[in-house]
Amino acid sequence: MSCRPPSPKKTPQLASGFGIPLVSLLRESVMHKRQQEAFPSGFSCRAFCLALFKHMIFLEKRGCPRTALEFCKLILSLDSENDPLCMLLVIDFLSLRAKEYAFLTRLFQEWENHRNLSQLPNFAFSVPLAYFLLSQQEDVSEMESSQAHEKASHLIQQALIMFPSVLMPLLDHCSVQPDTAVASHSFFGPNAQLSSPPALNQLVALYLGRTHHLWKDLAVMGWLETNVHQVLRLVDANNPVLEEAEQKRKVRYQSAPRNIYRHVILSEIREATAALPPEVTSQPIMGFDPLPPLDSIVSYTRPERANHPSNESTLSLFFRSLLPNFSLQGEVGAAGAEEPGAGQDLNQGVNRLMAAMRDMLANIQFQEPPHEDHPEGEEGEWD
Repeated sequence: MSCRPPSPKKTPQLASGFGIPLVSLLRESVMHKRQQEAFPSGFSCRAFCLALFKHMIFLEKRGCPRTALEFCKLILSLDSENDPLCMLLVIDFLSLRAKEYAFLTRLFQEWENHRNLSQLPNFAFSVPLAYFLLSQQEDVSEMESSQAHEKASHLIQQALIMFPSVLMPLLDHCSVQPDTAVASHSFFGPNAQLSSPPALNQLVALYLGRTHHLWKDLAVMGWLETNVHQVLRLVDANNPVLEEAEQKRKVRYQSAPRNIYRHVILSEIREATAALPPEVTSQPIMGFDPLPPLDSIVSYTRPERANHPSNESTLSLFFRSLLPNFSLQGEVGAAGAEEPGAGQDLNQGVNRLMAAMRDMLANIQFQEPPHEDHPEGEEGEWD
């Protein structure tokens, strides 16, 4: 998991509020110089990033979405190219929660060409939602509101065409019953979910589990309904865009990378966690370091146990066995390598010692302390 500072040309707006100098300062303050040499795969780097991620989630749950958004920018700016914690899957949600619609739309415009953000379901649906909410603000001019609304409608239609499996689960999360035309149409029917690749279903489950409550507004639902019917008219007209979107879904979502699974585990969203594949759930997952990179550098290893001479007395062996790092199997193996039959003598000595201790404990008798019987009449009274 890499966490090196980004190029200023590619991430001009990510470190707003913190700044790249602060990122470098944080890195230098938490890392030893020798650990910085192994920075891309070292555990210390991952622990630092995971602590920031956990704190970001905590801030969002405590009602501080703007601060959480700034922490998300900070984590993403540490390694914007590899994105080991997949912060692109949560930055749109935090931007909507913090009502930073202009930031989200600008990020989409600047990164779409080289990162293909529209191929992520969360950006495909959150960006048009941001444009629509931006058009509803009172401090926006009428012309800007009209342009934002038109842009939102165009992008949400593209998202519905590219990811038809999102609509029905989204309406179900919002407790909204679709009309007859939408419910009976095959484009948004059960086949849309069944034909989607598992990796795409993972992204959809993560997005819906995290962001569905932002779609419950009546104005948002009315805008969404209008565009759903417009998409159905394109489907009935056999628009060639539909075939192109289907081919993209089959080719681009064959398998999810490791950082997406790591993000799902850290997010602890029930819908997304339940959709994890068996190859992930079957392996042990540590909460302090989930799914470490395959080229991970382990800088903390258990020290090797010192070899003690096998010709110790039975009593000293017994006291040393009380230590937590004692291993009888290792002692037997080390002694047997030098002298055949030494392991058997060792076991016999230990057994004799234990038998002697059992006999000693069984023969211990506790005598009751002598006490004098004083008649009640002889007890003196307190003056």
